[in-house]
Amino acid sequence: MAHEGSKQPEDNTTDQILRFIQENPSCHLRKIKKELDLAMGTVQYHLDKLEKAGRITSQKQGLHKYYFVIGAFEENEKQLLEVLSNETAREILMFIIEQNYPSQSEISKHMGISSPSVSWQIKRLQDYRVIDEIKEGKFKRYKLHGDSKQFVALLKNYYPSIWNRWSNRLAEMFLSLSQGEEQL
Repeated sequence: MAHEGSKQPEDNTTDQILRFIQENPSCHLRKIKKELDLAMGTVQYHLDKLEKAGRITSQKQGLHKYYFVIGAFEENEKQLLEVLSNETAREILMFIIEQNYPSQSEISKHMGISSPSVSWQIKRLQDYRVIDEIKEGKFKRYKLHGDSKQFVALLKNYYPSIWNRWSNRLAEMFLSLSQGEEQL
């Protein structure tokens, strides 16, 4: 018989999932299942329990539901984290930052994916207000929306392995961007 105050295995699983979401905001069901090596039904049960208890919130986007700890992020930060959790969107965003106003065809060529796929990703990035479209004659070009500091902070804090790979590239890019702004 368990002592009073000791945790049941169910509570430990709930706490484990909550900690995972705190450390990996914008994660989805299958990622939680895979990373924690839990059964799908177990993860679904505990996610539902955490949502009903008001400890986490979720946002459905396409086929995935993304999970966040309540009160930890502003709406725009949640959207940016969702984008950063998707490898293709993340690579497109990085290319937009690196190239400074690339066109859709340039993105498609660089990524090696079809124009309709790039178009879908760009639309999503625009809907999330992560990038802006700039019309230049008959071309549409794209740039990072708003302050790049928020992007860098979220990448560094929640995607450290990507941050480590990209930090030198990002530092050089943002340095050149800020120098370019000073000249305007």
